[in-house]
Amino acid sequence: MVEELEPVGIGPREVVVRVTACGICHSDLGPIEGWREVPLPIVLGHEAAGIIEEVGARVHGLSVGDRVVTSFVLPCGECAWCTRGEGHLCREGRPQTQTPRLRRADGTLATPFCGLGAFADMLVADERSLVRVDCGLPDEQLALLGCAVTTGVFAVLNAAAVQAGDTVAVVGCGGVGQAIVQAARMVGASRVIAVDPIAMKRDSALQSGASHALDPTGGDAVASVMDLTDGIGVDHAFDATGRTSAIRDSFGMTRRGGRAVLVGIPRPGEAVPWTLAEHFYEAKTVTGCIFGAANLVRDLPRLIALVEAGLFDLAPFVSDRISLKEINDGIAAMREGSVIRTVIVPESGKS
Repeated sequence: MVEELEPVGIGPREVVVRVTACGICHSDLGPIEGWREVPLPIVLGHEAAGIIEEVGARVHGLSVGDRVVTSFVLPCGECAWCTRGEGHLCREGRPQTQTPRLRRADGTLATPFCGLGAFADMLVADERSLVRVDCGLPDEQLALLGCAVTTGVFAVLNAAAVQAGDTVAVVGCGGVGQAIVQAARMVGASRVIAVDPIAMKRDSALQSGASHALDPTGGDAVASVMDLTDGIGVDHAFDATGRTSAIRDSFGMTRRGGRAVLVGIPRPGEAVPWTLAEHFYEAKTVTGCIFGAANLVRDLPRLIALVEAGLFDLAPFVSDRISLKEINDGIAAMREGSVIRTVIVPESGKS
């Protein structure tokens, strides 16, 4: 539903942003489907780019007219994790993302998802949820750096530290999975195996640099990966779905001494059936990965530089551009798996 809301007020460290593009992400499905607890009513959307329209009195480093990318991670900058350079694990900033910032016509308050609420023409956010950028990338591509692309790329570069010559499997080839495929190929992985039940996504992964693409519905994906790696398994297997069956497959595809990286968001309370003996005798590592373990202030300029140098291509990610009033169609397309990323843009910006 699209409706008019008013900001409750602009706090001293808050910023008003005119949204120029916002990707529709699977993370937005959690509140829609009810398995992710959030304060209701809520304005969804968290993967966006925009232009600053107003800044609070105590905002530093951001100015009216700045182009920015949103971050759904809000690091406090002072806790034990932030001071270790692990702002993506900060717990102190998370409660601030659940602060109501908008008022509906009947006077009730609404909360912006992840402190952003980017399915909107304008958003109000804490200054720490925004990173200023200076580049010529199109808005619909730049927005994807706020979640999917950054998560996938830095899962490869930071969380897994994939090296040239390593072998990689990617289970789930939506926006995050496609970014993992490209990043793995970019750093010189010798084999990148894409696993997805949807032919369009497998084809896109092959065009983005995957060496092989497997349909998990057509047979045993783990056995197929073993066949492709001479019975060894891959050095790194990335799950970009959050589904228990896919996570179990990712673990099974990993070689002895290898690493399974959990990038997709699992549902609360779900467990994966593997044994302690498998960990002990196979010496496999399972790594959780929030936002690619990225620090946007440090890593976003690195990623933009890779794109501008022609080493990473954002164009294949944008499957469709829609207006805000078409949001339900965009969410339906994501559920069906018929797109890599649908991006909401202002009506005048549609092509």
